[in-house]
Amino acid sequence: MLQRIQTIWLFLAAVCTFAGLKLPFYTGNGPMLEGYHALTGTSGINLMILTIGIGVIALINIFLYSNRKLQFRLCLLGILLEIVLIYLYYNIASNYAEGTYALSAALQLFIILFFALAARGIKHDDRIVKESNRLR
Repeated sequence: MLQRIQTIWLFLAAVCTFAGLKLPFYTGNGPMLEGYHALTGTSGINLMILTIGIGVIALINIFLYSNRKLQFRLCLLGILLEIVLIYLYYNIASNYAEGTYALSAALQLFIILFFALAARGIKHDDRIVKESNRLR
């Protein structure tokens, strides 16, 4: 399990996802808020559920190493949910009166990258297993 590179990518995706609960995506003056506000993964119930769901998918996916087909599908689901999460962040941030994107907003893009690298590693393992079965 730990010898496989996709385990590291999935763990990094989970770490970045859970860091997104505390680190801001956008900071500025909110539409109805008086003063400075940071948009994080806990700013709304939809954002929180989606963020926690993506993190749990990444963590559970680490332990599904014996079922590569399901593991690959969960990686694709994680990428899709992350794209939806970024879209939600963008929609909420566009309602702000003024502000800027935080540097930690790049974590959301890293999550997509880590899921994609994990999916690539899973496909590589699947190809190796098929080749070894063919040689038997």
